[in-house]
Amino acid sequence: METRRTGFQTQTEPHPTELVEGGSIDKEVSIQQIRNAIPNYCFQPSLFWSTFYLVRDLIYSGILLGVLHYSLQAQFVQSSPIAYYAVVNTYGFCQGIVWTGLWVIAHDCGHSSFSKWGVLNDIVGFTLHSSLLAPYFSWKSTHRRHHIYANHMDKDLNYVPPRRGEYAEKIGLAVELLHEAGQDSPLVLLTRILIQQIFGWNWYLLSNITCPPSAVLKQGMSAWRHTHFDPWGALFRDSEKLAILMSDIGCLTTLAALYQFYQRIGSFGIVFWVYVVPWMWLNHWIVMITYLHHTHPSVPKYTAKSWTFLRGATATVDRDFGIIGTHFFHHISTDHVTHHLFSRIPHYYCESASQALIPLLGKHYHERQKFRYEDLKISFRECQWVEESTSQDRMFGLRREGEITGPSNEALWYRGGKSPAPEFKMRGSSVFWSNN
Repeated sequence: METRRTGFQTQTEPHPTELVEGGSIDKEVSIQQIRNAIPNYCFQPSLFWSTFYLVRDLIYSGILLGVLHYSLQAQFVQSSPIAYYAVVNTYGFCQGIVWTGLWVIAHDCGHSSFSKWGVLNDIVGFTLHSSLLAPYFSWKSTHRRHHIYANHMDKDLNYVPPRRGEYAEKIGLAVELLHEAGQDSPLVLLTRILIQQIFGWNWYLLSNITCPPSAVLKQGMSAWRHTHFDPWGALFRDSEKLAILMSDIGCLTTLAALYQFYQRIGSFGIVFWVYVVPWMWLNHWIVMITYLHHTHPSVPKYTAKSWTFLRGATATVDRDFGIIGTHFFHHISTDHVTHHLFSRIPHYYCESASQALIPLLGKHYHERQKFRYEDLKISFRECQWVEESTSQDRMFGLRREGEITGPSNEALWYRGGKSPAPEFKMRGSSVFWSNN
């Protein structure tokens, strides 16, 4: 592995000799070969196009605000509760989609794919994410570590599932009785999905749920120190504390601006419909995008002995969401494999890069899946914990028929079951004690 310094985070790049097995065990493709297959222009951010998409989305947002303002002045809207709630809810849904696009642009800034200038990337990303109550530098730091160690059971920070014993303990069953666990009823399943979609993003920022204790930088801190808002907490290096503090100030500034807006208009209802509702839709889309990318029955996880950058980066799923995914979400859902392999490729070049690299990946490219509520149900029901499976390893091309099992060619595969109680803290952390 090669290491380079980028902004506030040391980023580890895969060495060109790292290999991923493709359509058969004999077909090995290096990351350098994949890189060579992609047109060179895909790796060069265009300030013109980056600014174009940023301004376009800001115009969309402004138009929606203008339409909402003039609609609420209309007599029939003021006199009809049905018309009023139809207008504000339609605005909230549409604005949430537009703000998700702006959030994705800020996310690209964190990957240095908005422009060639780091300062400009951070200014744009910090402004956009702060206005959406996302701590820019904090999430930039943890998200880059997710990209470096994607699908690593010990070092990935996002959606790391439990193994058999831990899952059995979570649902209160003996390991040998897991086959009797069953699945959630439709009502319980719907409730669990709603809890994740409504509270998941903000609770992740506050508590770093879905992350194993081995992935944090500072071990032994109590649960309340695993937040993205603690400059001296478990998630960050001491050298990052000023950047984390700036992220906190950015979010507090947005909250102060919202309070001033409320003071000026004297109506919490207007603040709620203008900002809170689209912000909640934004949170929903971010959770759904990230969860469905990394959680599917055909997507493996890897142990420290079997993980490589290429295996981890390709163990994600592209999701087709029509014009919303391509036009408004800037290809973040449709070309996520490409984004994991080369996060510095700007969103407007990801489609071209995907067309070049997907044929090289063989079975390590999973068929493009849908982006629907039905897919959320599939992931919840069938992706509760992981274990080894020799037959799935062979089907996936990690080993030949008859090959002796070894830790270097062994993946972990999802298994279904009922949902454990919702997580409220990072696994392995204690609410009551701390070594720091």
